[in-house]
Amino acid sequence: MNYPDVTQIAVPFFIAAIVFELVWILTKKRGGRYETRDALTSLLMGAGNVVVTIVLGFVAYGFFMFLWGLTPLDLGNSVLIVAICFVLDDLRYYWVHRYGHRIRWVWASHVNHHSSQHYNLTTALRQTWTGTFTLMMVVRAPLILLGFHPAMVLFVGGLNLVYQFWIHTEAIDKMPRWFEAVMNTPSHHRVHHGRNPRYLDSNYAGVFIIWDKMFGTFVPEIESDRPEYGLVHNLGTFNPLRVAFHEWLGIFRDMTQSGISLRDRVMYAIAPPGWSHDGTRDTSDQIKIKHLERTPEDRDTPGFNMR
Repeated sequence: MNYPDVTQIAVPFFIAAIVFELVWILTKKRGGRYETRDALTSLLMGAGNVVVTIVLGFVAYGFFMFLWGLTPLDLGNSVLIVAICFVLDDLRYYWVHRYGHRIRWVWASHVNHHSSQHYNLTTALRQTWTGTFTLMMVVRAPLILLGFHPAMVLFVGGLNLVYQFWIHTEAIDKMPRWFEAVMNTPSHHRVHHGRNPRYLDSNYAGVFIIWDKMFGTFVPEIESDRPEYGLVHNLGTFNPLRVAFHEWLGIFRDMTQSGISLRDRVMYAIAPPGWSHDGTRDTSDQIKIKHLERTPEDRDTPGFNMR
């Protein structure tokens, strides 16, 4: 069963869109910013992701083929089955993405995508080098066991990533209301990249924003609180090696410090980012609580329903 590598096919489109966005910003004097070193870091992260996929891709694919050998089900490859697989895989993406913000071990791989303080199409290419080590491939296991061929699952996953490229822009304000209601858009995804307390841990969708609305993680973009991009504590570096591995090193330092219990060591890996055994750091929930203590009038506004 052969499916095209849609991410490779889309590379010329990615390049053309980046050039178009840059020209748009320079001529219109609006719609975002480009910083040469930041954009170069994003491109290097994207190139590194391609290399890692080539080198380590056999791990996930081998696991998927092992599962395929176990299941007695085969749903075939009709257009309808591919469409169903696409929707279900997008639901899978939502949960993997949510785990990526709520479990530090997974966040260590995903954090690099949020490390840019700019928001443009090159940010979409700032991809992980360490995704294999999170073992989140297991979340795809139910799809394969249900009878979706591994090649199909990887194909629709590629379509998902290609879709997400265009939503990494400030050049597009809002899409039509009906589209914003169902689909992930630049406005929705700007919120996801915001470091503002209101926007932390929200809008995890890949293609369909309906998942966030169903599971209570949707926050709309608010004009009076425009997203500020980057991390709660920004890295202050354009070194791709530090961008790729800094959180893994942070986990190692925290887990190996002296004078803490075995439980604390485990929690430094599986608790939400910002958790600490002595309470000296803040998780996203604690950041929101402290914001509300300073600004109680925000309590009934979007983003502060304290999931």
